[in-house]
Amino acid sequence: MPTFDVTSVVDMQEVRNAVDQAAREVSQRYDFKGTNSSIELGEDAIAMASASEDRLNALKVVLEEKLVKRKVSLKVLDYGKVEDASGGSVRQSAAISEGINADKARDINKFIKALGIKGIQSQTQGDQLRVTGKKRDTLQEVIAALKEHDFDIPLQFGNFRD
Repeated sequence: MPTFDVTSVVDMQEVRNAVDQAAREVSQRYDFKGTNSSIELGEDAIAMASASEDRLNALKVVLEEKLVKRKVSLKVLDYGKVEDASGGSVRQSAAISEGINADKARDINKFIKALGIKGIQSQTQGDQLRVTGKKRDTLQEVIAALKEHDFDIPLQFGNFRD
């Protein structure tokens, strides 16, 4: 039976490159001079700090531009709230979410069942979903429907087997 896997992975090397480019641009731009703006990549989050909230928003825009240029979906970023830091500055962190959590997997399974395509089954396997069907064409219909619907996470389709 033909199958494929639905996953949600982030290319951390591209994220690292985008953060490095954003940090380099912030250090050279005139409008960031004297604001002590910084951007750093942690284990699973991006930490941003600046002198004011509007500079922090500009920092966010620079980061998002670099991520988009490197084809990293902005859906992987989960921004925390803006916090006051010492010296009148502000900081914010953006968590990088990877994998399909149980709630999203349940939503995707319901969506696949609601399509009403005969012979299609889906099951959760850890942080990914395996979709099986009798025909290759029906699996391609499911992929097209999943691409059109927005689940607030980037989806990749791989491991397509006949």
